Amino acid sequence: MKPIHVKPTGVKPKRLLVFSQTFVPDPASVGQHMADVAVEMARRGFSVRVYCSARGYDDPSVIYPAQENLHGVDVRRIPFASFGKKSILTRILGTFSFMTQVFLRGLFAPADGIFFSTSPPLIGIVACFIGLVRRIPVAYWAMDLNPDQLIAMHKIKPRSFAARALETANRWILKRSALVVALDRFMAERLQQRAKLDGKLLVMPPWPNEDRLEQIAAADNPFVARHDLAGKTVIMYSGNHSPANPLQTLLEAIGSFKDDSKLRFLFVGGGVGKKGVEEFVRDHHLANVLCLPYQPLADLKYSLTSADVHVASLGQEMVGIVHPCKIYGAMAAGKPILFLGPSPSHIADLLEKHAIGWHVNHGDVEGMVRTIKQIQATDRSVLRDMGGRAQEILRQELSQEILRTRFCDRLQGALGL
Repeated sequence: MKPIHVKPTGVKPKRLLVFSQTFVPDPASVGQHMADVAVEMARRGFSVRVYCSARGYDDPSVIYPAQENLHGVDVRRIPFASFGKKSILTRILGTFSFMTQVFLRGLFAPADGIFFSTSPPLIGIVACFIGLVRRIPVAYWAMDLNPDQLIAMHKIKPRSFAARALETANRWILKRSALVVALDRFMAERLQQRAKLDGKLLVMPPWPNEDRLEQIAAADNPFVARHDLAGKTVIMYSGNHSPANPLQTLLEAIGSFKDDSKLRFLFVGGGVGKKGVEEFVRDHHLANVLCLPYQPLADLKYSLTSADVHVASLGQEMVGIVHPCKIYGAMAAGKPILFLGPSPSHIADLLEKHAIGWHVNHGDVEGMVRTIKQIQATDRSVLRDMGGRAQEILRQELSQEILRTRFCDRLQGALGL
């Protein structure tokens, strides 16, 4: 592993600006990963300042401190920069307000480099323009791709003005960035079709938050006791409920088990698709299904380890556009995966290579029913062995320490810090 370069004392630290609409303690995955990078760069001796929203990404009623020092990171939270995700209008207003305020602050904030992701999707325009004006390098972490996602979900047409404008912006951001990080080989292919990225493209998945997870026996798990999960086979979907990660096939299959008291299906998290899940459960009287909000970060070790199997979903047209990273959290928790989605894809690659779960195609309700029956019939020791293999693969190849170190080494080098 490449040694970490820590700045010597007495030397004026290089300054890194980070733009991310969501940031810890908000539970959104993008904010957690951006925080991991920011904290690691501060630990290495850099002066790191983050501009993010003062309100919760999924729940704007949650208000965070306007300013705080988080493990050496100077976090500045911007007001009126998030109004929730209930409608396209509220998301646009929040995005516009956040980008405007970041632009004005970023022009004058101390900085030797800028790091940004896709929260919000167009923040790269602001970051690259500031970098151009101030003549400092920028680094781009592509968590998802637009207009690809909007086109795949039929929100806009491929040849529409919005699609062409976003495409032009994407090409400019890629050209201006000193480092571009793609989450998988499929996303890298899409990015390389837009711009020449020789020497500045890093392909690597996001890491799990292993430091928040530990193995907890069901008898000692308050989440298990609170929700009456003891002695039951628990199948859980935990995270963002997005149209990009549809769950309809699973929901329809659950109807075949509605009277099975030994099965529990949990849908934990938020997002624009959560309401549809709740309505389906209510309309079909699915008594063995429990819908819960995002769990506090400190409680993830209880919720994630309470499941016997974790569900991951990827939309049929979403390969290379989004990269559901909940699979890594499940692996870190030592749990096998039930994947709903297409092959080839990054999740299908992992399952096929390591035999740590099951794969069902969208629309194959009968196949999902058969798979759930198979899971229920599988001895708990076999499930634990599958989860153990997943955990070992993660420790050897995909751990937080390995991937975060690789990421920050490349970020540091690309920005000349």
